[in-house]
Amino acid sequence: MPRDRIFVDTSAWYAIIDKNDRDHKAAVKKVRILDRPLLTSNYIFDEILTLLKTRLGPSIAIPFGQKLWDQEASALVRITEEDEEKAWGMFRQYEDKGFSFTDCTSFALMERLDINTVFAFDDHFVQYGKFVIL
Repeated sequence: MPRDRIFVDTSAWYAIIDKNDRDHKAAVKKVRILDRPLLTSNYIFDEILTLLKTRLGPSIAIPFGQKLWDQEASALVRITEEDEEKAWGMFRQYEDKGFSFTDCTSFALMERLDINTVFAFDDHFVQYGKFVIL
């Protein structure tokens, strides 16, 4: 997969969907002008569906989940065992940061696929310091 893809984090998906999110307008504006293919992971899929169902209900979570599952909204890439191993190492290495294990799997996946751009409203990508944040 080429470097020109954009990884989409849970924070961006949520901001796009929830009209009451403080970043909603910025997220919708940004996603309309993105000119490269979007990619997200199965860990982000899990995280966004859980968040949507909890906060907005299944009537929002299920249709959006179907769009991700069918890869209409974005390519959906599975985290590999190697990604998990690397993420576990990162999780331990950066214990002073607030990185979730899912954040670390995203970093590992992006590094494996040589993706340097992320669409996120999560400061952890800034803290990690290796990606361009949209």
